[in-house]
Amino acid sequence: MSSFKGSYSYSVDSKGRINIPAKLRKYVSHEANDTFVVTRGFEKCLFLYPLDEWNTLEESVRELSPSNSQHRFITRTLLQYATEGQLDGQSRITISRELLQFAGIEDQVLILGVLERIEVWNPKDYEVYMKSQTDSYENVAQAVLHKKSP
Repeated sequence: MSSFKGSYSYSVDSKGRINIPAKLRKYVSHEANDTFVVTRGFEKCLFLYPLDEWNTLEESVRELSPSNSQHRFITRTLLQYATEGQLDGQSRITISRELLQFAGIEDQVLILGVLERIEVWNPKDYEVYMKSQTDSYENVAQAVLHKKSP
């Protein structure tokens, strides 16, 4: 089970490669074999899943009903952008031009550890996203992280 956390600023090279920070790499399981699946995320970011975490997500997707239009839509959208790649000798992963364009990424990225996945953002878009939140961190924490009564 991955436990990615933290935020890191990096650059993107001319071939669309980004470094995966060492502090995140240490949480990649041996089962993943330094292989990630990169796909479209939410709010204009990219999701990077280590292969073992992707396989868990894929199991959930397989349980969706092909007769349900929302299930078909999420399955198609998630999978049409998914590409598998392995870290190179310098701990970089290549991201397709199509995905970089979707996320508005040009030369700089913000890399976030988000438990089972890594998110990759255009730093300016992430700043806009954070400023657009209409509720405070404390109010959201109270609503989402409350303990349930027995």
